[in-house]
Amino acid sequence: MNIVRYTYPNRTLSPFSLLNRSPWTGLESEIDRLFDSVLSDFASTSAPDRFPVDLYEDAENAYVRAELPGISRDDIKVEVVDDTLTIEAARKLKEDDKEESFLVSRSVSLPDSVRSEGITATLENGVLTVTLPKREEAKPRKINVSVN
Repeated sequence: MNIVRYTYPNRTLSPFSLLNRSPWTGLESEIDRLFDSVLSDFASTSAPDRFPVDLYEDAENAYVRAELPGISRDDIKVEVVDDTLTIEAARKLKEDDKEESFLVSRSVSLPDSVRSEGITATLENGVLTVTLPKREEAKPRKINVSVN
């Protein structure tokens, strides 16, 4: 979906002009614009070239989770280059005697708190989980309070 910046016209309205104005003015055109942009993203290709990812973390690790149903482990490539995690997957579609393959990919910038060594990736039931260990200095530490 394309992000569109919408700005209101810079004009002053009198208080009486707002009384005659319907609260639904412009809503229909905004909804049409929203659906047109979403549909044009999917109509441009027969398969989208990106997939959604979930990013979350705990005290020890950061995680990137992607749903890749129907893609085998051999067709998935995970790599880190210059603090950027890239996940690529080849999706193969079979119709009758014809086979098509599409490459879907997603890149995520890694924060400074993540170590590039020790990254692991697991695929379970079509869900790819990439575990990114945090640096020791980025992990939370408990500090004892002493009484004077």
